[in-house]
Amino acid sequence: MTRTVLTLLLAAFAVACSGGGAKERDRQPPLVKAEAATMMTFVDRIEAVGTARANEQVTLSAPVSERIVRLNFDDGAYVRSGQVIAVLRQAEQTAELSEANARAREAQQRLQRVEQLKGRGFATRADYDTQVASAAAARAQQQQIQAQIGDRVIRAPFAGWVSLRNISVGAIAGQGTEIATVSDLSTIKLDFTVPETMLAALRDGLTIDARSAAYPERPFHGIIQTIDPVIDPNTRAVTVRARLPNPDRLLRPGMMMRVDIQSASRSALSVPELAVLGEGDTRYVFALGPGGRVHRMPVRTGAHLGGRVEILAGLRPGQRVVTEGIIKVADGMQVRLAGQSGGRAAGR
Repeated sequence: MTRTVLTLLLAAFAVACSGGGAKERDRQPPLVKAEAATMMTFVDRIEAVGTARANEQVTLSAPVSERIVRLNFDDGAYVRSGQVIAVLRQAEQTAELSEANARAREAQQRLQRVEQLKGRGFATRADYDTQVASAAAARAQQQQIQAQIGDRVIRAPFAGWVSLRNISVGAIAGQGTEIATVSDLSTIKLDFTVPETMLAALRDGLTIDARSAAYPERPFHGIIQTIDPVIDPNTRAVTVRARLPNPDRLLRPGMMMRVDIQSASRSALSVPELAVLGEGDTRYVFALGPGGRVHRMPVRTGAHLGGRVEILAGLRPGQRVVTEGIIKVADGMQVRLAGQSGGRAAGR
C-alpha cells in the first residue's frame, strides 16, 4: 500500500514538472516598440526670469528743509528735461542775494577807484591786491546765495513720466523728503541671471524674447546689451542686461518677465526622450542588435527639444533603440517588435 502511494506521488510530480517546462518553452519575448536614431536640428535655448527697469529713473528729493510754495506736475504726467517740478520757499535767500549783489557792486567800484589811483601813483600794490581780494570775496558770496536759491528749484534731469504726487503745496518738506520720481520709459532695461555654465552661449547683441504676465500672448523683442563681468560667488550666476523698446509704454519698471534666448542652431543625432534611461550620472539606451536581442549602450546626451534628446556619442544614425516597453527588457534579452507580423521576434 505504501509503495502504491509513493508511485502515485512520483507520477504527479513528473506531470507537474513536464507542464511547467512546457509553459517556460511557450513564454514569448517581451513586446516592445523601437525607433531609429535620426538627425535633427537643435537650438540651444536659455530660459530665465528677469525684472524690468526704467531706462533712466530718479527720485527727486528736497535738498533742504523748507516749505513747498509750488508744484508743477500732475499725477503720472509727462515732463520735459529741465522742467520745474517744485519750488521751495526762498524769501530769505532772495533778500540775502540782494544784499550780496549790493556788496559785490560796492567792492567792484572800490576796485576801479584803486586801479585809477594806482595808475597815477597814489595807491600801493598792497592796496590794490587787498581790494581785488575783497571784490572776489563779494562775488563768491553772491554765487553762494544764488546756488542756495537754485537748490530750492527742483527740475527734471531728463524727460520722462512722473509718479503719483504724495505731497501738497504748503507742506514743509524735510531734507531728503521725496517730491517725485521721474522715469524714462522709452526703453526698458531687463536684468536677469543665468548660470555660469551657460555663459559661453551668451554674447552682446544676441536677440531675446520676453513675456510678461500682463500680456501673456505678446512677445517683446530686445537684444542683450551687457553681460556683468563679475559672477556671483554665492549663486554661481551672472547678471545679464537686455534692452527692450517700449514705444507704447506697456512695460513698467518692476515687472517680472520670462526670458527666452536662442543661440546658433546645429544638426545632431537624436532619439525620443522615452528611450533614454539614467543610472546616477550615466545615461544609456537599449539598442536592437542581430537576432532581435537588445544591448545596453551608454550614451552622452545634450539638449532636449520637442520630446527628443540630442545624442552626442554612443549611437550611429539609423540605429534602432527601444522606445516603449523598455522596463521589460534587460541587456542581451530577445524582444518582439510591435506591429511586425503579429509581434514576431525581432530579426527573425
